[in-house]
Amino acid sequence: MDHKEKVMNIFKKKKARAGKQEDAVSSVKPEISDRRAGETAGTDEAPAYSLDSVLEAPEESKSKGPDPKAQEIFTCTGCNSQHLIRDMRKVLFVCPECGKHHKISARRRMRYLVDPGTFRKLRVPVPMVNPLDYPEYEDKIKSLQDKTGMEEGVLAGVGELEGRKAVIVVMGSEFLMGSMGIAVGEKVTRAFEIAEKAKLPIIIFTASGGARMQEGILSLMQMAKTAAAVKRFSESGGLYIAVLTHPTTGGVSASFATLADITLAEPGALIGFAGPRVIEQTIGQKLPEGFQTAEYLETHGFVDEIVKRPDIRGELAKLLLLHDKKRRPTL
Repeated sequence: MDHKEKVMNIFKKKKARAGKQEDAVSSVKPEISDRRAGETAGTDEAPAYSLDSVLEAPEESKSKGPDPKAQEIFTCTGCNSQHLIRDMRKVLFVCPECGKHHKISARRRMRYLVDPGTFRKLRVPVPMVNPLDYPEYEDKIKSLQDKTGMEEGVLAGVGELEGRKAVIVVMGSEFLMGSMGIAVGEKVTRAFEIAEKAKLPIIIFTASGGARMQEGILSLMQMAKTAAAVKRFSESGGLYIAVLTHPTTGGVSASFATLADITLAEPGALIGFAGPRVIEQTIGQKLPEGFQTAEYLETHGFVDEIVKRPDIRGELAKLLLLHDKKRRPTL
């Protein structure tokens, strides 16, 4: 094969790959375009927005038998103290000895957060795509879906906190480190759009390693997409509360995670774009102690308040009450 044939083969492969990326985008675009067209059509006075059309039926509580993991030992990575898994579940995986906040699944966090029986998941069908033909990517997603019970790296829906309704989004680090790809970006964007239409506040718990490398440039595009959704929601007068948990990094920290009206964080959470080691190697300087922790960011004004995990539910309920437009006096 001569040099000319080699160059032509390279161009053909690039063209084929570009075609697959366009197909991946177009598979998501029609639903979004149709949805927005339907929202803008109609008379000057739009009918009351119905959440039933975008929410799944409430999940029925299932009786569980004995859990074999309940008697297993959990070792705290902060102080090396040991506790039974069942005891750690009761304290939401916050070490009773040193107070270290360990990772918690999205489903467990949601169960603790909302009033019992009030949570309904958003119905956001997003097709599984593998635009780069990444090896074993589809198998990995299917395996995580079976293991975690989640469709993707984010759990989104509508629930109540002490009787006050809100759109709630929880990212799950157990699903590919909560990385943001096409599906996660669409679910987060859709959550903001539904909150805007239903005139509800939105609460997002972030936990992510950043953009999903398996989806290439399409994952990076979700940063602009979600940031634009936040902007539209803010201009409509909606309340957005972000709770940054460990870790909140990469493209998520550089987009919707840090654009909230009120930003809370869990103690000790790592929050930043690149890791400390990468930054030190880039700038050739030693970073300050505690750099990129929630405490450091609170001191420098990037976080409004650090709230311990057992207290977050009450704190969020109080914020929803304070910003409830129905209780504001008419002047």
